[in-house]
Amino acid sequence: MQIAPLLLLCALHSIFFGLFHLAFWKLFAWPDTLAPSGKVNTAITQILNLRLTYLFFGIGALCLIFPQELHRTALGRAILGGMSLFWIGRTIEQFVFVKIDRPMVHALTALFILGAIVFALPLFQ
Repeated sequence: MQIAPLLLLCALHSIFFGLFHLAFWKLFAWPDTLAPSGKVNTAITQILNLRLTYLFFGIGALCLIFPQELHRTALGRAILGGMSLFWIGRTIEQFVFVKIDRPMVHALTALFILGAIVFALPLFQ
């Protein structure tokens, strides 16, 4: 696989998760379901989710706009490696914090693993 298709896959993965995080308000009935945790926790949760959304869209844009720089420069490779580690960490956290046995949880875990792999693959080319 050439670098361009790999970085396109990285971009699509990131953009998918950005869109998925934007849907959290509807999927999880925010802020109503967050309300029992208090105003501060409700605000923090929503702010963190928006920042993650920004990160996912930003990484997706970098993959589309600067594919050669991501592949050929030390900074680009650090970004790719950092995103791979991000998804490795997210996979581990899935097992630590999510104690729900549902098909959607397993599908998300597979997508986290996919993210770790697709962001690492360009580092080995």
